[in-house]
Amino acid sequence: MAIRIGFVGTGGIAQAHFDALSQIEGVELVAFCDVDPARAERAAARFGGKAYTDYQTMLNETALDALYVCVPPHAHEGAEEMAAEKGIHLFVEKPVARTLERARAIEAAIKKAGVLSMVGYHFRYYGATERARERLQGLPTVLVKGAWEGGMPGVEWWRQHALSGGQIIEQTTHIFDLARYLAGEIVQVHAYFQHAPELMPFSGGDVSASGAVVLQFASGTVGVITNTCVLNAPGETGIKVYTPNRVIEVSWGRMTEWEPNRKEEFYSRDNAYHNEARAFIQAIREKNPALIKADYSEGVRTLAVTLAADESARTGKPVAISV
Repeated sequence: MAIRIGFVGTGGIAQAHFDALSQIEGVELVAFCDVDPARAERAAARFGGKAYTDYQTMLNETALDALYVCVPPHAHEGAEEMAAEKGIHLFVEKPVARTLERARAIEAAIKKAGVLSMVGYHFRYYGATERARERLQGLPTVLVKGAWEGGMPGVEWWRQHALSGGQIIEQTTHIFDLARYLAGEIVQVHAYFQHAPELMPFSGGDVSASGAVVLQFASGTVGVITNTCVLNAPGETGIKVYTPNRVIEVSWGRMTEWEPNRKEEFYSRDNAYHNEARAFIQAIREKNPALIKADYSEGVRTLAVTLAADESARTGKPVAISV
């Protein structure tokens, strides 16, 4: 029996999921909801489904096995809860919400319904990331360094702090999640942001131009994650984990490993979006949550870290993480 999938949000990131899901046998994309009717119609025309501008109507009219929620951080307005109540499994793009209160409400609905959930932390699904995790298994970490350096996305909501949370919450969240995945839970952060409107590529925004977040892990390891969204020149994106005798760096589908007198580079040459899509569909078919590397609760934990960093930058004080 085919797995029937609907979408709430058919813009930028949804395209990657369309491409991944359309290559899996036995998957049907059947319903598409977007605040922009033309976008929803284009998606429906591509896959032969039906377009909507209201998720409630879509969920009431269409029988679905799974729902992809691909909306900006501020726009999680009830689709997840309604889908969960109907027994529909959920894929939610990161970050899972704009506030921790909203995320916790959705998490509670998912747990109550007992549906499967996955969050779009696709970096976890690179073969290079899994190899790094295996090579770090059982080793004591002493330092973690991560970064997301680049330009600013062109969508207007992204540059509004109230809507996106800024780069730390909306984009660098991938690096915070990798830090948790590779080095364990983060228990406290102390952050500093630079606000430089004159450097911004777009006017009218209020997000920070750069940031640095000092991390304390439950293990005692310390780390730092930096970011900037105003570069015109190439920047770096990735994470490096240090142990006494092994250093491992992960960036997209590449892992570099250093040991005394040895360096190895590993390229997984895979598509992380395709890997996570296959894992989600297989988990649904087998009713096996163990196949999911980042469920909704994992998304809530990573959101809590980035929200704490945002609070720390505003208050000038370290902030402990609580979920």
